[in-house]
Amino acid sequence: MAKKEQELTASMIDTFREFKETKNIDRTTLVSVLEESFRNVLAKIFGSDENFDVIVNPDKGDFEIYRNRVVVADGEVEDENKEIALSEAQKIEPDYEVGEDVSEKVDFNKFGRRAILTLRQTLASKILELEHDSLYNKYKDRVGQVISGEVYQVWKREVLIVDDENNELMLPKTEQIPGDNYRKGETVRAVILRVDNDNNNPKIILSRTAPIFLQRLLEAEVPEIAEGLVAIRRIARLPGERAKIAVESFDERIDPVGACVGVKGSRVHGIVRELCNENLDVINYSANTKLFIQRALAPASITSVTIDEENKKAEVFLKPEEVSLAIGRGGMNIKLASMLTEYTIDVFREVGENEADEDIYLDEFSDEIDQWVIDAIKGIGYDTAKQVLNAPRDMIVEKADLEEETVDNVLKVLRAEFEQ
Repeated sequence: MAKKEQELTASMIDTFREFKETKNIDRTTLVSVLEESFRNVLAKIFGSDENFDVIVNPDKGDFEIYRNRVVVADGEVEDENKEIALSEAQKIEPDYEVGEDVSEKVDFNKFGRRAILTLRQTLASKILELEHDSLYNKYKDRVGQVISGEVYQVWKREVLIVDDENNELMLPKTEQIPGDNYRKGETVRAVILRVDNDNNNPKIILSRTAPIFLQRLLEAEVPEIAEGLVAIRRIARLPGERAKIAVESFDERIDPVGACVGVKGSRVHGIVRELCNENLDVINYSANTKLFIQRALAPASITSVTIDEENKKAEVFLKPEEVSLAIGRGGMNIKLASMLTEYTIDVFREVGENEADEDIYLDEFSDEIDQWVIDAIKGIGYDTAKQVLNAPRDMIVEKADLEEETVDNVLKVLRAEFEQ
């Protein structure tokens, strides 16, 4: 039995040494945690730890405990934890007298197996708590920074990544670029999106789809940005597909777009590969909303723009052949332009003078078109037949949330009216 207890004590001392060597905890904190853990156990055994001295040496991994008691006459001991009979005290030192303090070294083995296990559990719990605090404090100030880590485990909804100190970082599926494929042992770069700390259990969330990730990659590749000569004003991304970046120069001699793209795209090639061939459109930022919207819709050429600043809406008029360029494949260009400018952009074909003479309100077609369909189209801002005919078909389908067949039928009815 004694041998087992000695083994437990030795194991406990080894545990202290392990914490000292492997955990990122300073010496003062470690001593405090060890002492507090001992005192918790002493309080459970003796009812109080006030008269105990705990001396911990984390460098060597050992400890000493002393119990302080007052000498009282034989037969007058009321509290065995704080008082000791004269005859017992004189067994320690023959010259002790009543009223003196006795400091006696405590053999931790005598506390028993349960006390030793309780101490180890208490200590492990305290150390884990400190570890969590240390991890949270380390990463909370690094939000927005790019970090490299090694893929440790790939799951359906997230990827577990470990940093160079074996801290666990999570890359959720929603923060992964659609073209990303991960294998265990691979190195991955991502931005620290946020640090959650529920019940003192920190969770570091990474992202490869956040605009800030693209911004950090550009800052690393373009010296003019790092030097403060060029600023990234806004970024809009459809991860893995396309992104638009608005930049501004503080030096009239520097072309911000050219500085970011580089000769023949040399400065963005690496970024494009990192982002799974995400195409990057870099444009000049402007505080002039109309000009900014015009640039955001490139490569389409805009005829005119009407701005509703209060509702953050813009109506853009283009020549018929420019409409498809403004909308882009799958509505990607207009979607990115809206995200970049923070305006809801509606695209209209420019109407000739002869076409603009006559128009008919949609409500007049209620005998041929269901009223709920008319209401859905009016709900996106189109009240007349010409407005609907001049709007891009795909945009009506998406914004009004109608079936393609339904929109095609509406367009057929409206065209027939003007062909008569």
